[in-house]
Amino acid sequence: MHGRGVMREGCGSTVTGSVSPDMWITAAVAVAVGVIVAGVLRAALRRLGREAERTRWRADDAVLSLLRSVLPWGVAIVGVWVAALRMPLSAGYRNDADHALAGAVVVVLTFAAARAVAEVVRAGALSRSSTSGSATIFVNIARIVVVMIGALVLLDSLGIAIAPLLTALGVGGLAVALALQDTLSNLFAGVHILASRKVLPGDFIQLDNGMEGYVVDTNWRNTTVRQLPNNIVIVPNATLASSVVTNYHQPDQETSVSVPVGVSYDSDLDHVERVTREVGLEVMGEVEGAVPTHEPLIRYNAFGDSSVNFIVILRATEITNQHLIRHEFIKRLHRRYQAEAIEIPFPVRTVVPARSATLAVQPANGAPANIPESTTAPAGG
Repeated sequence: MHGRGVMREGCGSTVTGSVSPDMWITAAVAVAVGVIVAGVLRAALRRLGREAERTRWRADDAVLSLLRSVLPWGVAIVGVWVAALRMPLSAGYRNDADHALAGAVVVVLTFAAARAVAEVVRAGALSRSSTSGSATIFVNIARIVVVMIGALVLLDSLGIAIAPLLTALGVGGLAVALALQDTLSNLFAGVHILASRKVLPGDFIQLDNGMEGYVVDTNWRNTTVRQLPNNIVIVPNATLASSVVTNYHQPDQETSVSVPVGVSYDSDLDHVERVTREVGLEVMGEVEGAVPTHEPLIRYNAFGDSSVNFIVILRATEITNQHLIRHEFIKRLHRRYQAEAIEIPFPVRTVVPARSATLAVQPANGAPANIPESTTAPAGG
């Protein structure tokens, strides 16, 4: 019975001795135990992860995420490795099996390390920018660097020389850089945008072409901007870096709201100023998005054609709140001016008809000419 399971090394065999049923059973049990334990660990870690999401401490989420990426796969690989050790493999096949399993370990550790580094970089970016968005360009760069290092370690563990490969990559990288100039320009522009910290996820910006909105994210190629109508605009990083950008959230989100007003020349300007300030204080204290501690400023600035003009300076917590503040201020100021008998004049244009043109033509014989009573000049004449 044992003779059928014997394969000799000299004949290109896989094993060096007889393979008994006990060996097969032991190997199968090792693989099964590894798979079952891996599944149990994955389910337990997933449940712990849901519990950890309820806490404010974010480090436990990162640790459990890392363990969920490593432990189940590691236990499964260990089970396969134990099964391989129980089999009387020849030296060549055992060496191949060791390399394959070591490569599997390297792959698992590489992706786990890439995930952990990405989470650390994301947490660092969010903590520094203090926004709800995520700067994925740094996360992707960190993940790619870790994966490339893991790939080199994997090739080295499989016995492949990496020195010639690095040389070839250096020469090929120059050709790729020349072929991907636009992509690389967007990549480095995105890195520059985030590294300079002038435009961050969550900021409200306006470009020199008039486009404005909230910065949602900056990735390796473009920046996503969400406009006020909830539309998404994709702006290439190189375009954003070369544009004149107004950032309404830097250095502070609060912004001034200017409202021009005009009153009649017959008005008591001190009384107008006092009433206008009272309305401004009311708006600052009651309207959502206004700064309650702000003292409205009233500055007369011009004698207009039909009014004395001045400007009222209010303040909003951010740029998008200015519309509601201006809306409420104009309504309340108009109502209060009516109650206080303060006139808001409007231009009056008086149209004067053209004078009648009289044509006097004296005939050569001295007779009086027929003179029309009136002549109306044509429009534009």
